[in-house]
Amino acid sequence: MHHVPDERKQAILLKMLSPDAPSIANMAKQEGVSEATLYNWRIKLRQQGRPVPTPDRTSMNWTAQTRFAIIVETASMNEAELAEYCRGKGLYPEQVKTWRDLAVSVQDGHDAGQAAQHKTTLSYQKKIKELQREVDRKNRALAEAAALLVLQKKLRALWDEGEDE
Repeated sequence: MHHVPDERKQAILLKMLSPDAPSIANMAKQEGVSEATLYNWRIKLRQQGRPVPTPDRTSMNWTAQTRFAIIVETASMNEAELAEYCRGKGLYPEQVKTWRDLAVSVQDGHDAGQAAQHKTTLSYQKKIKELQREVDRKNRALAEAAALLVLQKKLRALWDEGEDE
């Protein structure tokens, strides 16, 4: 296994990040680097949050992770910067805006779902408290009934002793 110089690695990574990047297999043949190494580099780039397109997928079929990385990268860009960025990635600014809007709407739906779940949880907790109070009341009534039965038995036992004498 040989070490790839940093300049060459950076050049390969730039080629991998380009919108018309060749497949990993073709790039491995062209550059003389193993496919496993290129796959590992791509994984590391994705872990760093860099948008790494997959050559066999169009931009509309990129993974959610890649689209989100692009949304994050372009969040602070103005229209001109976004257009330049998109040209470099082979995208349309409208695609990025659509992905951004979709991410926001999904998050809004998630927040609404969490609020509904919280409301349901509160109603369940209230019902549990009511049921616990009812169980406690019934336990007290049962204890009282048991005490009355014991007293009745003792009273009968006393009367039965009194008659025998």
